[in-house]
This record gives sequence, C-alpha cells and structure tokens, in this order.
Amino acid sequence: MITDADSWWHRFKSIGAIAVFHVDLIPDQGREAEAFEWLDEEERSRWERFQSPTAQRRYVLCRAALRAILCRQIGCPNESLAFEAAKHGKPFALVNGLPASVSFNVSHSGSHGLIAVAPRGRLGVDVEEREPRRNLENLIEGVFSPREKAELESLDGFQQLHAFFRFWTIKEALVKAHGKGLSMKVAELEIPDDMRQGTAKSVGQFAQIPGTSWCLEDIGTQEFAAAVAYEVSPSL
Repeated sequence: MITDADSWWHRFKSIGAIAVFHVDLIPDQGREAEAFEWLDEEERSRWERFQSPTAQRRYVLCRAALRAILCRQIGCPNESLAFEAAKHGKPFALVNGLPASVSFNVSHSGSHGLIAVAPRGRLGVDVEEREPRRNLENLIEGVFSPREKAELESLDGFQQLHAFFRFWTIKEALVKAHGKGLSMKVAELEIPDDMRQGTAKSVGQFAQIPGTSWCLEDIGTQEFAAAVAYEVSPSL
C-alpha cells in the first residue's frame, strides 16, 4: 500500500468539498512499477496499447493515484473499484459493480497531472503546460468567441500564450464537467467577462447548458495553466 510519505501525488487545492490533487509525472521507474500493481486487468491491457513510454507513464501514474484517492475517499479496497464510461465517454466509478457516490475528473500535461474529486455533482478539471504551439492562430480561430479572439489577438508573445492557455483550460474544464465532449460548440461557451479580465473565480450560466449555474475557477501556477469547473450547489 502506498503511503502519503512516498506517494507521487499530494493535495494541491481545496474548494469547499472539492479536493484537487497534483500528480508528479516525471519519469521514475520505481514509482511506475508500483503504480502498475494498482491496475486491474483491463487497465493493464490499455497501458500496453499506448504507443510511447511517455503515454504509458502518464496513464499508469495518474490511474494509480486516482485509484488510491478514490479508495480512501469511498472507503473501499482497490479490488472492489472499477470504472465505466458514460454515453459521451466520461468515466465514472463502480464499487462492487454499483455506481459510487463520488464525482471525479483527471487531466495531465507534460510532467503535471491534476485529479479533482467531489462528493457529488458534475465536475471538470484541465491542466496545460505553457509550451509554444505551432498552430496557435488556428486554435484561437477554432475554439474562441469573437470577443475572446479579439482580446487574445490584442496580445503578443508571452502575454498571448499565457492568456491562451488560461482561456483554454477554463473552457476545457467546463466542457469536461458537462460531459458531452465534442458534441458541444466550444466557441459558443464564452468565458465570463470578469474572468477574461483577470478574476480567478466566477459563477455563470451558458446558453448551451440551460438551467444550470457553473462555478469556474482558475487554479493555475507559474508552472502550468489549470482550471476547475463544477455545478453550483449549496453543498459544495
């Protein structure tokens, strides 16, 4: 059993009842071997199908950390925990074959992984290392609203890259929280004005997601851009 002292993840941030954990994805053969022991048969087969050692490392370290975190959160042994995917691909947890009353989401980029866990409610997290993108102009054109594009295009160099990844992670966290993935028109999910102007947290509604208020929170650091999105509920 992995203990807190030698784990490769740690609690990064708490947002009410939501816990966000950081996963260290730097190469480490000992950790990767230990993480592999947490995987079930289907997950080990999936690990084998990844084409690169980098993809294998990110998968095994994030999945094992997720298993350990959920086992502690739910209070179950690892052998009782399994995963299935909803209609649009978002995974959910099962304990002894029954859906668990816990919500989670996982993201990774470069050497950083984030896992967000909540007692209930839809939840999304996204992390991105701020590496230059060759197709940055095409990405800006494809996923941002006219006002967002105008604001990004008014910047250049590091400022534009920093703002791009901030906007990108906020949108991705919301899309992942909603759970319908590519079926959503991401450009129409405009980031609230106050967040585009620098506020770290905002609550709002979106025309594509009627009847639900969402809280968006920028949790980025100097090392990476990151955001969390979750349904507004008095219990969170």
